[in-house]
This record gives sequence, structure tokens and C-alpha cells, in this order.
Amino acid sequence: MPIRQMEENSEQHLVIKNHLQNTMNPVQRAPKTAQNGKGPPTAHEPQNPKQPHNQTSPPTKNRGRRRGRGGRKSDQGDVCMRPSSRPCTVAHKPVNPASGDIVAATTNRSIQNGHNLSGMEMGFPTSSKSLNFAPRPGYGQVGTKCIVRANHFFAELPDKDLNQYDVTITPEVASRAVNRTIMAELVRLYKESDLGTRLPAYDGRKSLYTAGKLPFAWKEFTIKLVDEEDGTNGPKREREYKVVIKFVAQANMRHLGQFLAGKRADAPQEALQILDIVLRQLSTKRYCPIGRSFFSPDFRAPQRLGDGLESWCGFYQSIRPTQMGLSLNIDMASAAFIEPLPVIEFVAQLLGKDVLSRPLSDSDRVKIKKALRGVKVEVTHRRNIRRKYRVSGLTSQPTRELVFPVDDNSTMKSVVEYFQEMYGFTIQHTHLPCLQVGNQRKANYLPMEACKIVEGQRYTKRLNERQITALLKVTCQRPRDREHDILQTIQHNAYNQDPYAKEFGIKISEKPASVEARILPAPWLKYHETGKEKDCLPQVGQWNMMNKKMINGMTVSRWACINFSRSVQENVARGFCNELAQMCQVSGMEFNPDPVIPIYSARPEQVEKALKHVYHASMNKTKGKELELLLAILPDNNGSLYGDLKRICETDLGLISQCCLTKHVFKISKQYLANVALKINVKMGGRNTVLLDAISCRIPLVSDIPTIIFGADVTHPENGEDSSPSIAAVVASQDWPEVTKYAGLVCAQAHRQELIQDLYKTWQDPVRGTVSGGMIRDLLVSFRRATGQKPLRIIFYRDGVSEGQFYQVLLYELDAIRKACASLEPNYQPLVTFIVVQKRHHTRLFANNHRERSSTDKSGNILPGTVVDSKICHPTEFDFYLCSHAGIQGTSRPAHYHVLWDENNFTADGIQSLTNNLCYTYARCTRSVSVVPPAYYAHLAAFRARFYMEPEMQESGSTGGGTGHMKGTRAAGETVVRPLPALKENVKRVMFYC
Repeated sequence: MPIRQMEENSEQHLVIKNHLQNTMNPVQRAPKTAQNGKGPPTAHEPQNPKQPHNQTSPPTKNRGRRRGRGGRKSDQGDVCMRPSSRPCTVAHKPVNPASGDIVAATTNRSIQNGHNLSGMEMGFPTSSKSLNFAPRPGYGQVGTKCIVRANHFFAELPDKDLNQYDVTITPEVASRAVNRTIMAELVRLYKESDLGTRLPAYDGRKSLYTAGKLPFAWKEFTIKLVDEEDGTNGPKREREYKVVIKFVAQANMRHLGQFLAGKRADAPQEALQILDIVLRQLSTKRYCPIGRSFFSPDFRAPQRLGDGLESWCGFYQSIRPTQMGLSLNIDMASAAFIEPLPVIEFVAQLLGKDVLSRPLSDSDRVKIKKALRGVKVEVTHRRNIRRKYRVSGLTSQPTRELVFPVDDNSTMKSVVEYFQEMYGFTIQHTHLPCLQVGNQRKANYLPMEACKIVEGQRYTKRLNERQITALLKVTCQRPRDREHDILQTIQHNAYNQDPYAKEFGIKISEKPASVEARILPAPWLKYHETGKEKDCLPQVGQWNMMNKKMINGMTVSRWACINFSRSVQENVARGFCNELAQMCQVSGMEFNPDPVIPIYSARPEQVEKALKHVYHASMNKTKGKELELLLAILPDNNGSLYGDLKRICETDLGLISQCCLTKHVFKISKQYLANVALKINVKMGGRNTVLLDAISCRIPLVSDIPTIIFGADVTHPENGEDSSPSIAAVVASQDWPEVTKYAGLVCAQAHRQELIQDLYKTWQDPVRGTVSGGMIRDLLVSFRRATGQKPLRIIFYRDGVSEGQFYQVLLYELDAIRKACASLEPNYQPLVTFIVVQKRHHTRLFANNHRERSSTDKSGNILPGTVVDSKICHPTEFDFYLCSHAGIQGTSRPAHYHVLWDENNFTADGIQSLTNNLCYTYARCTRSVSVVPPAYYAHLAAFRARFYMEPEMQESGSTGGGTGHMKGTRAAGETVVRPLPALKENVKRVMFYC
């Protein structure tokens, strides 16, 4: 079908019925060699060794589920979906996407994924849990077998009944810590009597759990708490609370046992949550709990990070269902805390100057106010009374000028007099402002010198570069040291002595799990025939460009250079450009050694003027021909310059740019130039290398029929940014069978919205009527333009999704993919495999023997290509851990891949080998990377798009230059997000984000 016809045929889009029939046949697997053999597929042997079957897509977001999520209603009529799975054929045999009978949309059957996992009938309640994720198709066999150790510790399942009770405390308390204190007092007073000797576990909010029932179904208790902070000489203040405990339900441990044994598909979240809370009780009392981690200054001496911050060490803990049963995942953790300093000392560190002798400027006040707002302080001027307050602001006047009313007659008294008369405390530094504590209407003033920061407050705002470097030094541990600390933590926590674990019958092993792993072979890479080395086999995850030429080196005839660095003289800049041009030529590009116009020097604050000058001067010189590349030399610390330059070049002028820092210009290294050459080539539309198997059409379920690989990610604004939009990015391969070039699109969406809103969208045009669009649709069309083929298979790698969001992301985004395809052509439904990529997890893999050099890389980490799909993985679903990269420093973090939906029926070896091999095709370096490149590229594109926000909306003084926020108007609880400026067409087509 011609492109024009594909684009114009947009009058219909797919709405998948909630009750499509699943007529799936039991899966029959071919021998394992069928998908993993090295030879190309023959015409007689289908690539996909499965039986043909009819298969439907998952339920879409029905109206009950869509409500409140910004979903769109269908207004284009329903299209019944054909059976979407069929036997794959070899390349050059086109598959008719419309083949097969239309599925009747009237029967009510369960929708399942890939295989018929269980015979359970499923309706479609508002809970998305009626959808089954792809079941594990078997275990991988490819690669060299080895044993690794994981930071998972076997937890024996309790045989006791677990009961849940509802807790109501009046008056209501916002603080979990106070709630816990109330409940601890209740247990102390009534454990032996009313509670029937039970030791309950409490979540700090509304739920209480017991092993065995309490003697009552409902009971009210009165608890009195003494205010320990009240240091008056008389009797201390008491607060009285009423606590009502009411029976709610019994957790079904049998259900959990069946799930762990692989006999049930749905995880009993309630039972897992109870066990998690039980195992956290003791640590919550001992340490400072933050999220799933616990911190204490006693684990290791806190290290100063600068500006009044310090790092605390701690550990992460989580109970997880795995194939070996319940597992306790323990990892080391560190976080930035506010140093418990006297406030004046904190302020001196924050400003980096003596504050006792000099007055504060307005900018100083703003900085102090920002840093201290919300921070708890305790007073030090009342001897044994250590009252705590939360800072709400800073006075605009110095302490010596502050007065306040002391009675109803508006009798005024100065703060200095009040503290002298009331407490005998003489304020020394009256030129400093006071802290405002309490609410803004009735503010209390506290002199800075009478306050100290309370210990144990985590710093949640953005760290500066210096602080990040200092924190990384603390967190960066060699694998051997990290494993040692984890084992020490397990012993120190002594779960076998934990009274709560004993009460609930939970036993934790102190031995880490030994897991069978495999080391997948590195793929052969193809380079240009004119180089000395035409192909290359990477060694331990790396290789280099010596004696090799890029497989598709591009031509750069017209280029210019802007120098924004004062310290770089023109002759130095010229020498650098010459060296870079030579490296590009040596690497296989054709690169004109002379710029169109002489190197132009400019000041960073005049970036827009300089860019436009160079753009127009070059166009005049070349008689209207476009500039192909702009080189830019930037100062090492360039504030918003980098972001401004990228925004102007990519959304205004349509220029491809390459930035180089001053330090690299002065210290020219061949390795640096080679890496920059790689980046320039892909930005110009070239390819650096491709997989030899891709050219030979030997990649299972990629080489047989036109296949497009997507990567998608959403990046959210920094903590504390409450109005900035989230940025979604989608990239997609634009070449087949090579799958190496990825075009990228970006969009802004509502603050912290994880579902990608613009995958597919429709709107009303006054002339054309209903028009379809969106990122998936646009990328499918550009794939067709670039390859002359329409994709018959989609592999979608989705980054940045937490486990709790799997269902809603799959439902929403798979539905968007379906609609985007159907809007291009009736009955066009390529087979989809949807894989979530996770890096933010706490599973670590260690070599079985740290001394055995052959089983580790130079950094002491496990070897690149190490894959694990047993024991510590999900009991029934299709997931695996893959460490695809060689470690540089610290402990390598394997990526966790979870196949949520698989209509292509990949074997375990098929998807593991494909993912590992793709990690060797990352364009920016000659190393395998830790995350599959399409997901990596989507992350880079989303990060780049932060710079596209309008500069006047950006937060002043931010280091990245683009981390500001866009104004939006709120209506009916939703934010209207200003769209990002559009990328220029020539930029969209290439890997501009590299």
C-alpha cells in the first residue's frame, strides 16, 4: 500500500471489545535449536516454532477504568480485530496482515497472553488484574553456564493465619511516628490482657496485623501519652487518644503458597504486604525509615557532602515472590541528610561565608529560606527543654527590628526584649533574620542562634554537582565489599531473634541465594569492507575503532564552528577542528577539512544572536545551501548555554550540532575524538556498525519479516518541582533488517503522568474531519518511508515503569499502539511484544568466587552477557535479569526485563539473545551498554527535551539550563500543559539526541 494511502486512510481506529474470544491452542514448542541456531532460516522452516493460533489483544481501557485518566472516547466506530497471530514466514515472503477470520465480538471469554496459562474464566471488572501477563515460555539454554550469588535470602512461608484489623485513632494524627508511639503504648499496656498475648505488627496508619485472631472483633482503648518535650518544672502535659481496633479480614496464605508454586497467576498482594510490614517493624523502631530503606549514622560515620548536608548509610529491604519461594532482597543504600548543626553554622556552610559579621543580601535570604523551609529545628535556649518546630519561612527584617503583640490590646514587644525577659537569653547576632515557625497567620519568631537542626531529616531537593560526586564516592563499592556489607547487615538484623518474625513464624536464611546463570556470547559486529578489520568480536564487552571504518560513513561538506569559550584562542580551536575532521575521515566519513566560514567567537549570553549569525552567514556563503553540522566549543561550566544552544538549533534553525567542552579542546585524546566522530556520524544519518547476524538475516523473529523496535521512556521533574510537566519520548528503528538507526519524538505531558499520552491521538479538523496522529503513528509512517515496507512485527521496550504500574501502562499503551496501527490501514495489526525495562531495582549479582579472575571483569563484576531467568525471578511470568555491560567502577546493576505481552511467541533464548545483542549496537561508544539501546535512546531524547521549554519559564540559576517548569492553567483538577516547540523535520529523521 502506498504511503499516501496509509496516511490518508485514517477514518477508522480500533476499539478492542471487552469480550473478545480467545480461541488459543495449547502451545507446542519446537526443539530449542530452532530459534537459536546460527544458520539463516530456510524457506521450509518457519522462524517461529509455534503452532498457529487465534489470539486477541488485551482489553482496552473500558470506560470504568479510563475515568479520571484523561482517556479519549471513541467516535470513529468499532473495527472488529482479526486473529493477530500467525506462523512467521521467512523474509521476502510478505504476510497478509488482514488474513484470518474476523473474531466474533459477542462471546464472553477470558483474554490471555501468549499461552493459555489457566482455565479460569475472566470477566472485565474495573480492576485491570483480569489481564494475564505473558507466562514464562521455558528457560534459556544458550550461553556458558555458571553460578552467581544474588542478594536474595530465602524466607520460609509462615503456616499461621494472618489477620488484618482496622485502626482508628482520635483525634486524628498526621505523623506515622506518633501513631506508632500510641500503638506501642497500647501493646505495652494490653498485650498480656486484652490482646491475648499477641504481638501485632502496625503499618503506622490504618492497619494492624496479627498471627492468629485477637480475643475480640471490636474494641476501644484509651491511651495517654506524656509530652516528653515539655520541660516545665510542674507535671508534664498529657495527651489522650481513643484507639478503636476492628477486625477486617483474614489473609489467605494458601493463595500465596499456590502463587509461589506457579499454580496461580495473580499475586496475593495483601499477604505479601503483611509479611513486608512484619519484617520492617523492628528496623522501623531502631533506624530512620525512608521508603523501603532504613538509615542510621551508626552504620558508618556520616560523610560531609558540603552546604550543610551529609551522607548516611543504610540498607534497603523488600520481600519478593520468586521461583525459590519468598525471598528477602537486601541491598546497601545511602542518602543525603541535613547535618544536625546549629542553624547559624548550617547557614554559614550553605552560603560559604562568615554570616556573623556581615549582613545578608536579598539573594542570601532567598537561598536560606529555600533550604530551611519545612526543616525541623529544636530550641537550645531553654536548657533541658528541646521543643521541636518546623520552619515555615524567614523574616524579611533583622531580629533587632522585629516586634510582635503580647496581648489583645496590641501591646508590642521586641523579640530581643522578649527572649531576655522570658528566658534570660541575650540574642548576640541581632543583624540576622529570625526563623518563622508554625503557620503563616500566627507566625512565631525564633532567633537562628537559639535553634539546632533536628537529626535524621532526609534532604529531598536537588543536589549540586559537587554533592553528587561526594555521594557517589560513598555509594561506590566494589562487588566484594558490597556483598560483605550485605551479609553483615543480614547478621546484624538477626531476623531469627526478631520478636515480630518469631511471632508470625517467618524464618530468614542468612545465606545468599546461589543461582544458575549463563554468559551469552557477544555478537559479531560488521564494519565497512574498506577497513583492515571488516568485522569484530568484542572482548569482555568492549572493542575499539582501530583499523575499522564505519559501515555507513556520512559526508559533511558544509560545517561551521562557534567558540563560546574565552580561554580557547582561535588557533587552538582551529587545531582542534582539524584533528576532529581527520578523525572523522579516518573513521570512514567524508569530512571537508575547511569550515564554510571562519571560526566565530561569541559570548555565552549571546547564544541566540551568535547561532543565527553563523546560520545566515553560512547560507550566504554557500548560496542558500543548508549548513550540515555546527561544532560548538563550550566553557566547562556553561550554565544554561548547552540547553539553549540545543533548543535553538533543533526547534528553531533545524541545525545538527556537536558540543565539545574546553577541557577536551586543550587535552586532545584520540579516544575522545573517536567517540565524537561516532556521535557526529549518527547525527548526520549514518550507521557506525551493525550486527553481522542482522545483515545475514539471522536474527530470530526480527530478520524474517519487517520488524520495528521501539523504545519509550517518561522522565519526571525533580523532587520539589510541583508544576513542571513530565516529558515522554519514543524512538523507533528506521532500518530493517539492520535495526540500528532510531528516529525520536518527544512531548510534554501532565506533571508526573507515567502513561504516555501522545502515543496515539485524534482531533477534529474543520476541513478533513477526524484526523489521527501521535508518536507511534508518525514513527510507523517514517519507517515505511525509510524502508519501503510496513512493519509486521513490533517489539516495544518500555523504560521507567514500576511494578505497581505494569497493568495500567500495558492496557493504555498497547491499546494506543493498536489504534495507531488501525488508523493507518483497516485490519493492520502487527504482532506486538511489550517489554518493561527496569534499572531502579535492588537485585545485585556477584561472582561465586571473587578470586577467580576468569569469572569476573577488570572491576571484579560478573561478566557482560550474564543472564538469570530462574530462582530469583518471578514464579510464573516471563522476566529475566541481564548484565549486558562490563563494570567500570562500583557494583554492576543488571537490567531487569519483564515481558508483559508477547504475541510473537519469543522463546526465552530468543528475547534474551536479541536484547543482549542490541546492547552492542549503542551508537555513542565502543562498549556494550547496560540497558537495551532503544530504551537508552528514549531516555536521552526525553532528557534533551527538558531543554526545549521556553527559557522564561525555566527556573533561574538552574545548572542544566532546562530544568525549569512551564506555566499551565489548572481546570477541573487537571493541568493544561504547554506543548514543546516542534522539532524540525530534518532533525526528527536522525539521532539528534546522541
